[in-house]
Amino acid sequence: MFWRRLLIGLSLALNVVLLYRLVWSDQGMVAYKALKQQCTAMEARLKDLDTRNLALSREIRLLQADGKYVEKMIRKRLNFVKDNEILYIFPETQAEAATPGAGSDEGKN
Repeated sequence: MFWRRLLIGLSLALNVVLLYRLVWSDQGMVAYKALKQQCTAMEARLKDLDTRNLALSREIRLLQADGKYVEKMIRKRLNFVKDNEILYIFPETQAEAATPGAGSDEGKN
């Protein structure tokens, strides 16, 4: 009878230790859920980077092969103009438009 109680006690203690390790240890369920969230975030980031990489590859191909696209990008990004053209640059946001000192040029001449 003593051996039987001892065996049951040891089995219960072993089950408690195994349950603790299953749930809260470095390799348990809590760590698994954290790693799964991290993996999901990394997969989403990888998908975004793949999309960006594809767009950049397309742009590289256009820049290498299409002269009109090169001209368009130069004019857009560097604000280059052709002869007899006037370039108007408008602010992109309302905050830029409301900057102090940015009044009209009427009556200055």
